[in-house]
Amino acid sequence: MAFFSRLFSTPDRTPLPSLEDLLASRGIPADLPGLEPFKGEFQHLKGEERGHWADALAATVAGGWPLPPDWLDAQYDLQPEVVPLWMAERDGLHYRPYIDGLAMRIRVCGQVMPAPWLVLWGLGAEDVTERAMDQLREKSKGKPFKRLPSGIYKAEFEDGRASARILLPELWAGLFPGQNTFVAVPNEDCLLLAPQVILPKLVEGIAAGLAGPGRRLAGTIFQQVEHHLLPANLQDPHPIAQPQRELRQGDLMEAYRAQEPHLPAALGVPAAMGLLRTQQGRSVSLATWQEGAPTLLPETDLVAFVGAGGKPLGIYFRQTLPRITSLHGTPVDIWGPRRLRYEGFPTPQELDRLECFATGEQMAALIKGANPAAAPRPSTAALANQANPGALSGQASSPVPAHLRGLSLGVQNDD
Repeated sequence: MAFFSRLFSTPDRTPLPSLEDLLASRGIPADLPGLEPFKGEFQHLKGEERGHWADALAATVAGGWPLPPDWLDAQYDLQPEVVPLWMAERDGLHYRPYIDGLAMRIRVCGQVMPAPWLVLWGLGAEDVTERAMDQLREKSKGKPFKRLPSGIYKAEFEDGRASARILLPELWAGLFPGQNTFVAVPNEDCLLLAPQVILPKLVEGIAAGLAGPGRRLAGTIFQQVEHHLLPANLQDPHPIAQPQRELRQGDLMEAYRAQEPHLPAALGVPAAMGLLRTQQGRSVSLATWQEGAPTLLPETDLVAFVGAGGKPLGIYFRQTLPRITSLHGTPVDIWGPRRLRYEGFPTPQELDRLECFATGEQMAALIKGANPAAAPRPSTAALANQANPGALSGQASSPVPAHLRGLSLGVQNDD
């Protein structure tokens, strides 16, 4: 019966919206450059599909992007790339998160692909990504990794996008049989690999890659765990635990620095950021909160409070800020790492509720020994007093993360 009902059913006679009407309703000119090749395919779309297609066209125009090239040509010029996650969020083009702090995008004929292009082509993201990956594999054939004098391996593909090969572990996963494989992509044209026994040499290679030419990607060391890539979990007393910590902190600070110029001035003042070195040899991130204006606070380990007259009031663990119930941070609506906006400023009594890393006097000594030209990142300076050594180690209920408990103030990083 179902067969006969379909055979004799009355077709839907609702007229399809015309291209002219859809363009007019969205304020798109009918003579839009590059539109002509798509008009033929448009005629085969159904009513709802036509609406989605017109929305994608409007989004392309609103984003200031050109119309995509015809798919018959574009399908032969696809290139996957990896970029910092904050950059992918900022640019608003099609991407998918890849690993911690990195995202994958697709270049089409030299242009990073906006998401609406997929709708205009009538394709899914998986189809385009798969085809782009196949082309990357083909371009990577017959180009072995180069072993450097240090013992680490470096990708050399002569196309300026060596970092994209991190997406193809089959190219490098077998370089160190029976050993853990560690990977880094400090810049766009740099992919480094090393076994665990020469991790210090990998750190040196990353530092050189970050300081060299090309767009910075990430300093973080990644580790291959079965079929997955993860940030290398190097814990104290591992000799590379502190370098890995600093590299990850550097990636986060790079994201915050990129974000800062895009923060609306009307919201408040972005808190200055820096790094401190503790007596235990660990680096901790620090934000400076100055009294007198709303503050946009990044998610650092510590917060240094400065009074309206410039008086240092002390350095405290940021995770204990919720103890001051009169202060309520509101998330800032912006791409990249999270910031909270605070309108008030804590009183001395309220600061006493927080867990202290350094007193006002110790903070003043730190500033006094710093190079003013380098603020808010003071140079190496020994402090006369230590900041509550071991004060947090026995506080099991403390909101301070376990890896930060028991830290005391020592010397500051040169950078």
